[in-house]
Amino acid sequence: MRVVSGLAKGRRLKSVPGRGTRPTSDKVKEAIFSMIGPYFDGGRVLDLYAGTGGLGIEALSRGMASGVFIDAERTSVQVVRENLEATGLSAQAEVYRNEAERAVKVLAKRGLRFDLVLLDPPYRMHDMDARIEEMDALGILEPNCTIVIEHEADYPYPGRIGRFTRVRSAQYGDTAISVYREDSYREPAQGSD
Repeated sequence: MRVVSGLAKGRRLKSVPGRGTRPTSDKVKEAIFSMIGPYFDGGRVLDLYAGTGGLGIEALSRGMASGVFIDAERTSVQVVRENLEATGLSAQAEVYRNEAERAVKVLAKRGLRFDLVLLDPPYRMHDMDARIEEMDALGILEPNCTIVIEHEADYPYPGRIGRFTRVRSAQYGDTAISVYREDSYREPAQGSD
């Protein structure tokens, strides 16, 4: 597992020991960022079920200015910190151990808002639509926020979640990616200035 592109390209990332965390493969990571980027000019990313931190680190490497990494597991939080250190991105990141539902409330109290939200929960969790609606109600999603859900291919998320519409989706074996943006968002026309 490594950083695919950007400032930290090629840097190796540690995995979380044991079977509880399923890191995103480099192939799927590349596909995700081809759909949503591939590069960014600033902004804040939230990696809510961080695991190894691989997705959020990729976003920072590709130009996000700052990131918040949340995971409920102590071991995962330690691995995220080590991976941020190894990639030279620690100064741009905050890492917290917390349950996702509590974490979003804390982030809202702090007045933080996010341009990109990465949701890669354990596959047994099928409530990311409710999590997105909660984050939106708490006001932590910027108007043009992009939301990525990595989920089981045989569990379909709806085409619309609140004010967000699925704009891209793809399947890689038993992994699916669903990308959501606000209804009013329009991709820039190719070749336009």
